[in-house]
Amino acid sequence: MLHDDFPLPREPAMPTDGRARVVVAAIEPSIASGHPIKRIIGDVLPISAVLLADGHDGVAGALMVRRPGSNAWAEQPLVAAGNDRYGATLALDRVGRWELRVEAWIASRPDRTLATKSDVHAIVVDPVHARFAAWYELFPRSTGAAGAHGTFRTAEAWLPYIRDMGFDVLYLPPVHPIGITHRKGRDNSTTARPGEPGSPWAIGAAQGGHTAIHPELGTLDDFDRFVARAHDHGLMIALDIAFQTSPDHPWVAEHPAWFKRRPDGTIQCAENPPKRYEDVYPFDFESDDWRALWTALRDVFRFWIDHGVTVFRVDNPHTKPIGFWEWCIASIKARHPEATFLAEAFTRPHLKYGLAKIGFSQGYTYFTWRSTKADLERYMLELTDTEVAEYFRPSLWPNTPDILPEDLQHGGRAAFVSRLVLAATLSSHWGIYGPAFELMEHVARPGSGEYLANEKYEIKSWDITRSDSLARTIGAINRIRREQPALQHNEGLCFHTTDDDMLVCYSKSHGDDAVLVVVSLDHHHRRSGFVQLDLETLGVERSTPFQVHDLVGGGRYLWHGARNYVELDPAMPAQIFAIRRRVRSERDFDYWL
Repeated sequence: MLHDDFPLPREPAMPTDGRARVVVAAIEPSIASGHPIKRIIGDVLPISAVLLADGHDGVAGALMVRRPGSNAWAEQPLVAAGNDRYGATLALDRVGRWELRVEAWIASRPDRTLATKSDVHAIVVDPVHARFAAWYELFPRSTGAAGAHGTFRTAEAWLPYIRDMGFDVLYLPPVHPIGITHRKGRDNSTTARPGEPGSPWAIGAAQGGHTAIHPELGTLDDFDRFVARAHDHGLMIALDIAFQTSPDHPWVAEHPAWFKRRPDGTIQCAENPPKRYEDVYPFDFESDDWRALWTALRDVFRFWIDHGVTVFRVDNPHTKPIGFWEWCIASIKARHPEATFLAEAFTRPHLKYGLAKIGFSQGYTYFTWRSTKADLERYMLELTDTEVAEYFRPSLWPNTPDILPEDLQHGGRAAFVSRLVLAATLSSHWGIYGPAFELMEHVARPGSGEYLANEKYEIKSWDITRSDSLARTIGAINRIRREQPALQHNEGLCFHTTDDDMLVCYSKSHGDDAVLVVVSLDHHHRRSGFVQLDLETLGVERSTPFQVHDLVGGGRYLWHGARNYVELDPAMPAQIFAIRRRVRSERDFDYWL
């Protein structure tokens, strides 16, 4: 006899129609959470499902597809692939949210009155630059004459320089008025001296907030002109969106309910442990006026989209509710499916991946701190060879204004080159904070991993004509990326064995294109050794010689078999090889593919 404390389980309800005998299972690709997978316009996506039925009756099925902007479902047949699996391919020729489901029925009932329908699965299709792009971060205020505050007009003169290095996206830190109250001084000092410009992330002053332009940068018309000139040079503009305010932001007075106050009425400054931002107020997302707050923040994106910007780098999204971002990004992409969002979320892995699942197009990664061979291999395989790859697009940055890693502090020019090559070839999406990177700035503020005399708090004067600049090397690497399709994707990454743990070797393959990269992690000594290649991954027959074309130095070498010798010097601590396989033509002579 059962106690009242342990009631019988509730009986399941009967299905709507129990005569439907086909079960739809194992739809791929999909992710366990049910969130959309991500793809790029132009991709051809194979879809498969397992269709199961009792007995020996034949099964038939169809892939039902609803394209972006359409309410109608289109149908294409599923083709048997063996072992109860059925498949179809889907040409993704439009940016936006695609929806699909699988319908299945007993083949002897062509009327399909007893067809089983799967749940709806979604695919978010983004522009090409969501997967393949090179970003360059620039503070416009540091583009003026020595000591002078730069403007959008002076920044225009930098556009050919950035274009010639092969970048696709020019990313600007916040361009809004900067608060006076608690303004930060040089090197994050809590007291600013007269004339110090403050941090661009302390957004808002008497001149306006998130939809205003800092008056020393110019006007909104000047910004519009700058965006147009960037487009003329083949560059997209990305804006930093930081949802926080200075104490002087108009919203502090206009919407006091949007900020959490202490018992004495003051507002707690923002914190992202271990960092503290005395010049910044966070929003209170538990406010009773949360609907108005959400709408106002969403409308910041809409404002800048109206001014020609559809690429955004979002500051610290992990310090705002996931539910807000899911709604906000979906709301923006409903009108502007071409909009993309890079999450600057250096946070716990599950939170980082959670942001990707609900809509962020790319995310910053821990690559900046992964410097050993084992760490690099383990981390990159997690990003590219697990379910994570279906929703998280990694963006690799060797440096940021916040982060000057130890390798760059102590490794000299070789460290900058090796980190450049790793970032640009391990992932199809990468970026640098310049000109600090190409000019190899490496002095850290004592006791921190940040730059000494950090540009976040002062105007810099950069000599981009210096003879030791890495600008030409960066341009060469970005050119190689554009010429090699394998480097424009992430799914073909494979690590190969080396007999020296200071040499990391990996390849990328896409279609008939294969690229092999060898990088030395020793920034001070020549390294040599043998690599043991996975020839099958490279599409090379074990008994056939193949040519490797050094895309950096220009040399060509004939390799035989899996084991081959490499040697790298700190003067050029990386080699990028195009794999040329020998095939026979109709006339029976050899040529290289």
